[in-house]
Amino acid sequence: MTEASNLFELELPLPDAGLHELGQRLIGFQGRYEHLGRAFQMLLDPAAADAWARGHHGPDLPIVAVLAERYPLVILHGDVGTGKTAFAEAAADRLCRSPRREGTLMKLSTRVRGLGKVGELSHLINEAFAAVEVAVGRERAAILIIDEADSLAASRGDVQSHHEDKVGVNTLIQKIDDIRRLDGRLLVFLCTNRLGAIDPALQRRAGYTEEFQRPDAEQRRALLEHDLAGLGISKADIESLVQLTAARDSTPGFTFSDLRTRLIPVSVQRAFPDRPLIAADLITAAEQMKPSPSFSQRP
Repeated sequence: MTEASNLFELELPLPDAGLHELGQRLIGFQGRYEHLGRAFQMLLDPAAADAWARGHHGPDLPIVAVLAERYPLVILHGDVGTGKTAFAEAAADRLCRSPRREGTLMKLSTRVRGLGKVGELSHLINEAFAAVEVAVGRERAAILIIDEADSLAASRGDVQSHHEDKVGVNTLIQKIDDIRRLDGRLLVFLCTNRLGAIDPALQRRAGYTEEFQRPDAEQRRALLEHDLAGLGISKADIESLVQLTAARDSTPGFTFSDLRTRLIPVSVQRAFPDRPLIAADLITAAEQMKPSPSFSQRP
C-alpha cells in the first residue's frame, strides 16, 4: 500500500494480490460479481459498448448514445456489516484484471468533511476529485470508494441539513457530472447504510444500485464451514450455529461481521491459550451474543 494523502484512507495500485485474496474468501462475491461485473465494465469502458453494438448490430446506433449518457456511479446500500465496502474493494481489483488494466483504488477519508469552515467541504471535495483525475491520467483507470456516503451525500431536502452540507452535496453532484468526460476511466462506488438519506439527484444518477442484505442460512453456513475448517467442528454443530444466528421474532440475523469479528473471536477467547476450540465454545457464544441491530433499530 502506498502512503495515503490526507484526503484518502487508501491509495492502492490495481490489480492487487491482497484484494484478489479478499474476493476469494468473501462469501457470495463470485456470484454477485458475475451478476454485476458486466454492468461495472460497461460503466468503466463505454467504448466497449460501442464495439459490441457495431459488432452485433451495426454502426451509429442510438442505443450507444443512451449507454454513454449513464453516469459512472454505483450505489451499494444495505445494513451495517453486510459486506458493501469489501465487495467494492474486491470488485475494483477484479475490474482491473479482466481485461487486465492498470488502475488505482482510492478510498475517500472522512477527513474530507473538514472542520466545518465556510466553503471547506466543497473545497476538499474538489481537491479529492482533482487528485483522482491525476491518478487516472490518460491510460489508467481509477476506482473511487466513498464509504458511509450518507454523511457526505445526504439529501439537501433534509430540514436538519446545514448550508455547508448542501453546498458539499451540490459540489459532489457537479463532480459526478464532470467525470463523464473521462470516458469511463473513473468509476465511483457510494456505500451507504441508508439509501433513503442519499440525495435524490445522486440516486437518479446511479448507473447501478445494489442492495446488500444480511447473510441467509446458506451464506452463514458457507462462512462458518470456511472459517472453521480444520478445527474438528462437525456438520451438525455447524448447522446448530446456522440456526442460532438466524433472525427470529423482531431480532435480525447475524451479519457477516458479527460472525467473523465477534462470534468467532469471542469463541476462541474461551479456549485460548490452554485448550483447543470446541463446538461448545461457539454454541455458547452464539446463544449469549446479540446480533448488531439493524440501522433502522439504532437510536
